[in-house]
Amino acid sequence: MRAGLLLVSIVAAAAAGPASATTQNVLFDATVNPVCTLSVDANGTLAASVDLQSLSSKLAGGSAGTVTLSTTGGVDLSVDPVTVVTVPAADVTATTWTPTYSATGTHTIGETGNTTALADAGTSTLTVHLVGTKGGSNRFAAGNYQATVTVRCE
Repeated sequence: MRAGLLLVSIVAAAAAGPASATTQNVLFDATVNPVCTLSVDANGTLAASVDLQSLSSKLAGGSAGTVTLSTTGGVDLSVDPVTVVTVPAADVTATTWTPTYSATGTHTIGETGNTTALADAGTSTLTVHLVGTKGGSNRFAAGNYQATVTVRCE
């Protein structure tokens, strides 16, 4: 008898007709903030000028540093003024340090020391140069020199 009741209940539910369908949309939001990554591929080398008034990555024997840049776009690229310098004790006169950079790849930037806005996403290779100069009759002293150029992308 119980089996008969169950059959009646199923038949009654089927006879009532199909359930009405309904839909809802589920939204997904995302915010991608501007991102920039920098990776040093090679450090640079400074060479001395014949008159010892300049140390430069652009002179014969010198070499630029290289950095790989990857970005979503919407960032600014720049080099900071040089603040970290190691000089021999005999070098007591002032040096003017001038960092510059250029870019090839997604972003083409001619050599500059100024800030460059990067609107587009992509990957580029930065070439980073440094020139140190002495004024007047001052000269670079014998010894080891090291300077740090900070490349900034923000």
